[in-house]
Amino acid sequence: MAIILGIESSCDDTSASICIDGVISSNVIANQLVHQNFGGVVPELASRVHQQNIVPAIHEAISKAKIHKNEIDAVAFTRGPGLLGSLLVGTSFAKAFALANSIPLIEVNHMQAHILAHFIDAKPAFPFICLTVSGGHTQIVLVKDYFDMEIIGQTNDDAAGEAFDKTAKILGLPYPGGPLIDKYAKEGNPRAYKFPEPQIPGLDFSFSGLKTSIMYFVRDQVKADPDFLEKNMNDICASVQDRIVSILLNKLKKAAAQYNIKRIAIAGGVSANSGLRNGLNQTAKDLGWEVFIPQFQYCTDNAGMIAIAGYYKYLKQDFIGQDVAPMARMPF
Repeated sequence: MAIILGIESSCDDTSASICIDGVISSNVIANQLVHQNFGGVVPELASRVHQQNIVPAIHEAISKAKIHKNEIDAVAFTRGPGLLGSLLVGTSFAKAFALANSIPLIEVNHMQAHILAHFIDAKPAFPFICLTVSGGHTQIVLVKDYFDMEIIGQTNDDAAGEAFDKTAKILGLPYPGGPLIDKYAKEGNPRAYKFPEPQIPGLDFSFSGLKTSIMYFVRDQVKADPDFLEKNMNDICASVQDRIVSILLNKLKKAAAQYNIKRIAIAGGVSANSGLRNGLNQTAKDLGWEVFIPQFQYCTDNAGMIAIAGYYKYLKQDFIGQDVAPMARMPF
């Protein structure tokens, strides 16, 4: 039996999880509400709150899994990519815990862990294509094995999650704005306003031009009618969401055809978006895809995905030494 403690601290969520023989027994996430006052994550504040949350989160994860800390066989932690100060908190605790209990350390790439979150429940067969979409990354990944992955498409500028959050800011919505756009979009008409789709060659993305077009659209409409946003918020959000989702799905369809693969997965925080989920499921029906979407709790940043990645690395005895340091930009 292998018991893995997973620790995730790449951004503003402190999370701890226990994985027992490939089964997630607990997944605790401590959110940081302090950033709402600033309209985005403040790195210095994030690292300070991680220091406050990490011990209680790990204690709760161990308690919920009904094990003793002495039974843990290895510690898996997010080494990167992410905010360096935040990563430092998780890395330092993982190193100290491993040293104190004489157990091995396992480094995990945050973006690979998002993909491996699918093996908590669904366990798709290899190879498959995964669209990983979050606030900081947008990638199409060819997944050949647990740790044999190749990025075949990625954003040239903004990530899809960033496009959602920056649009929300333009619309005057509070942080985090992505879920609010999703909420308003459910009541709106996705065909009310037409926003451009960037013509980027290959499988790469671009969202900066879309963000700029939304900004100018809002500026001009509000100039003509100061109450425009209030009157049309649902339709604006539905139209923006529809365009972002269509950009993502059009590239995904191109990748599936190019590689002749019909097993398609999505991962990352934006995979919790209802528009993307519905669009993917409809596309799957049209094209005969087998689709994999994680549970909501495993879409956003969480330690369950770190623990499951750590479990598969533990089986390979893929450990790292105590001299390991976090990496804000960690190679995929």
